[in-house]
Amino acid sequence: MSDNYMMEREEIHSKVMRAGRRTYFFDVRATKAGDYYLTITESKKFTNDDGSFHYKKHKIYLYKEDFSEFKNSLDEMISFIIDEKGEEVISERHQSDYKKESSEETDSENTDSTTSSFTDVDFEDI
Repeated sequence: MSDNYMMEREEIHSKVMRAGRRTYFFDVRATKAGDYYLTITESKKFTNDDGSFHYKKHKIYLYKEDFSEFKNSLDEMISFIIDEKGEEVISERHQSDYKKESSEETDSENTDSTTSSFTDVDFEDI
């Protein structure tokens, strides 16, 4: 293996963040000159039709000269999203088992009115 490959593989400090099907890896690595840089890797698990799975990975290399501007831009974008949409994760509403606390009462009221229009059939009667 080349020295360049070995230098990239050397991890000085690492942190893993799991988030559902995604995992984020934050790795501090050393350049040939001995300076540090950050790699951020997103690894996402995909399941094949046969039940096997594979991962897709995306990597960002972030060097010290870009830290300040990157951090400012990231903070700005996060603040914008939270200011515009709040902190609730809207996609959770689309999960099959999602229930909002106040919607349970409304759901039971709606269930009563909609089920009353159906005839209760016992399968033994058929």
